[in-house]
Amino acid sequence: MTGNASAEQELRDLVAERVAAVHTRDATTLAARPADDVITFDVLPPLNSQGSAAVEEHMHQWFDGYDGDIGYDVHQLHVAAENDLGFCSFLYNVSGTLKTGDVIDMWVRATLCCRRIAGTWRIVHDHESVPFDPATGRAEISLRPQPGDS
Repeated sequence: MTGNASAEQELRDLVAERVAAVHTRDATTLAARPADDVITFDVLPPLNSQGSAAVEEHMHQWFDGYDGDIGYDVHQLHVAAENDLGFCSFLYNVSGTLKTGDVIDMWVRATLCCRRIAGTWRIVHDHESVPFDPATGRAEISLRPQPGDS
């Protein structure tokens, strides 16, 4: 593998690690990836935060809101890397039942900007958004398959 191909595979592994950690509610693994000064734009309040402590707190609140399993499946993953800087963009479907009884099944767009720090890929910017219908202001939850979707 070339240096870039190796880095790109490491970032694919980071996303796979994230998926597995959400499925098992492994907060320790998820909390280890954000850089100390990560900037996060999330789909849930607060809409932006800074620092790994804020990410960890928000993650626990997210997990605690679910009654049972959390579905988290990544689609259309695109990865690019050059030296110690890389990014991953993808769609993910999150599903499950909240403790309130509400059923969640929604699509989210995500981009992770990553930097290799002391030999480990860390997330330095995490941006998530939900597409919406401008006519209604409501979230658009359908996915239009793309060529090569996995």
